Amino acid sequence: MPRGASASQTLPVTKCCAPITAAQLSDAEAGELAGVFAALSDPVRLRLLSIVASEAEVCSCHLEAPLGKSQPTVSHHTRVLAEAGLIEGEKRGRWTWWRVVPSQMERLCALLGG
Repeated sequence: MPRGASASQTLPVTKCCAPITAAQLSDAEAGELAGVFAALSDPVRLRLLSIVASEAEVCSCHLEAPLGKSQPTVSHHTRVLAEAGLIEGEKRGRWTWWRVVPSQMERLCALLGG
């Protein structure tokens, strides 16, 4: 993926599920979606996700300055986003390189009717 291209710019969006307005969510679907929304409810995590999504991948070391947060705080927020399935990381040396999980982003977009 070219630098600066987001996953949504390079991957076709396929409909994986009906929008949230098309059918009632099951208890399991609602629980899973609530977890994703909880991860996105923090402004720092929402901004962090936008930074990672705007690049093919981003080193943790490059997230501190734009977020104005310490490395331990960045690690906490990336962990929450990773647990929600929105980003995934690859450890290289002492740093982790993060990228969005396109399938999860597409699923979220489809559920919201995008």
